Amino acid sequence: MLDLLLLILTVTMALAFGFTNGMNDAANVMATPIYTRAMTPKQAVIVAGICNFVGAITGTAVAITISKGIVPNDEMTYSVIIGALCAVVLWGIIATKMGRPISLTHSLVSALAFSGVAAAGFGGIQWSGMLTIGLAVICAPLLGFGAAAILMVIIYWIFQRANPSKINTAFSRGQWFASAFMAYAHGKNDGQGPVGIILIAFILFTGDAAMWDEAIPMWIKVISGLSIAAGTAIGGWRVIKTLGMKVTNLRMVQGFAAQVGGASIIELASWLGIPVSTTHCITASVMGVGVVKRPSAVRWGLAKDIILTWLVTFPLCGSLGFIATSILNFFI
Repeated sequence: MLDLLLLILTVTMALAFGFTNGMNDAANVMATPIYTRAMTPKQAVIVAGICNFVGAITGTAVAITISKGIVPNDEMTYSVIIGALCAVVLWGIIATKMGRPISLTHSLVSALAFSGVAAAGFGGIQWSGMLTIGLAVICAPLLGFGAAAILMVIIYWIFQRANPSKINTAFSRGQWFASAFMAYAHGKNDGQGPVGIILIAFILFTGDAAMWDEAIPMWIKVISGLSIAAGTAIGGWRVIKTLGMKVTNLRMVQGFAAQVGGASIIELASWLGIPVSTTHCITASVMGVGVVKRPSAVRWGLAKDIILTWLVTFPLCGSLGFIATSILNFFI
């Protein structure tokens, strides 16, 4: 009976994590098309919700990394999972209320790793997996920045003699594609977090470790996709305002380049099974297109505050996860 209750609690919290993730990361998909007026808020919500869902139910490489690439299989317990989820959901709600774009994916990674330490010492961390993710923390934003900046330069070069009004019309339509691509990539990477957590919960409940080597049931992907799509649809409007207006002033062309550049890096990471921060990638991409215009176009003070928030995420979520799991170990 206790195992069943723990299973239900874990699945519920995993879906809450997916919903919170979608709320904070709504800005990744919706901010640029809304504030460049390429889409109305209603249109952006529909595109984001549908494409996030589609992304979440396709591809499982990131879910497998989350489920067994951070904490060793034999050290994974309900207290580890629940403790990590408590930390992530709490931090996600706080950051969204503050209007701060954060990485819920890296929050989960950090919380899981330190929850593993609380349960089994430093043997509770899968060090090879953490090294890969750690490298992605550094490389993904840099690649997003570079990809968006290069794409912006190419667009400027190709359309340097084109009529400005025609350019705006073309890239206004292009932002529909860019937003759909960004939403899909977001779902395919961040949307796999709840999938991986629910998979672990059912492996613990059934005792069937072979599930790691089998196809993940579609219903797990569907409910996870619905949770993150719902969160995205409701949206963290304070975060949207921060990313869409305050980092730099975006136009149609810049919005297109930022989203396509960032989404391309996220899609590549998803194919490789590496959980990356969509927030890191798209924020860096927005900065990249701003720098191409001119370095002073980027509000570097705000960018510094966002980066500091990212840096705080790792020790904060790790500490919260460690404390929560340490407490739960006495009761579970």
